[in-house]
Amino acid sequence: MVSIKSWRALGTSVHVITTHPKGLEPAAAAVEKLLTRVDLTYSRFRPDSELTYLNSHAGKPVQVSWLLSMAIGVAMRAARMTNGAVDPTVGKALRLAGYDRDFQRGSHPDPPPEGEGATAVVLTVEAVPGWRMVRLDPLSRSVFLPEGVELDLGSTGKALAADIAASTARNAAGAGGVLVSLGGDISTAGTPPLGGWHVLVADDSKTPPDGEGENIAITRGALATSSTTVRRWTRGGVALHHIIDPQTGLPARSPWRTVTVAASNCVDANMAATAAIVDGEEAIEWLSARGLPARLVANDGTVQTAGRWPARVKPAA
Repeated sequence: MVSIKSWRALGTSVHVITTHPKGLEPAAAAVEKLLTRVDLTYSRFRPDSELTYLNSHAGKPVQVSWLLSMAIGVAMRAARMTNGAVDPTVGKALRLAGYDRDFQRGSHPDPPPEGEGATAVVLTVEAVPGWRMVRLDPLSRSVFLPEGVELDLGSTGKALAADIAASTARNAAGAGGVLVSLGGDISTAGTPPLGGWHVLVADDSKTPPDGEGENIAITRGALATSSTTVRRWTRGGVALHHIIDPQTGLPARSPWRTVTVAASNCVDANMAATAAIVDGEEAIEWLSARGLPARLVANDGTVQTAGRWPARVKPAA
């Protein structure tokens, strides 16, 4: 038996699940407090966030909090590990493409308006500045962004929050095991329930438990899904999404609509899933070489797997 509490934060769904019933409330409270801090630290959509301040002070060194320093360090590591496929300097490219507000806060807003009176969006092929342009001193927590560089930590920031939240929740619960899901970025800690944690892998984290997808079980570690089917909008008759190819500065044109990766932590799972979308046909070889179990859904719905992807299980009752 497990206990679950759900709510919304960071513009997405939050689920905290514990195997120790008495630990649910303190675990959820600890996660809620953490996510409030995360939002104030590195949300790109809050005018009062620390990240917004940093982006607006490009060209000058800025001293940041330990949490933002950690988040930037994690993002830069992801860029290095993926050969630049996941790059935190895509902030301006996302904004120019029209992703300048959080499409997931509250109800999903209508796409930016088109037609008479609408602001035209001109999409040009231009590589993003690149993560090597960012100067981070983790000891002094000083960050320097060259002028014109804007950071977006979406590819790793939510996954980092999930990893910290799982550890925080387990400590607060005091016993047993916990699973934390932030919009489908899943991290676990402690002892899993008998038979493991049952998870529905789908294109959209809002898919109901009995919806279309694949049910698997994990006993430890993390899962993350990157998809071009959510956070989509249309500008000038062109369908766009939020996963930017750093080589072009445009939404990635990928054979995969969804990639889910299992790893020891959510950050590694998320950066691999996002890189797979960007890398396209080369993704399966890249994932297999690193021993990362993955499930890749092509644009036509065909499913391929890499590594030791978990077997299907019956949905949890």
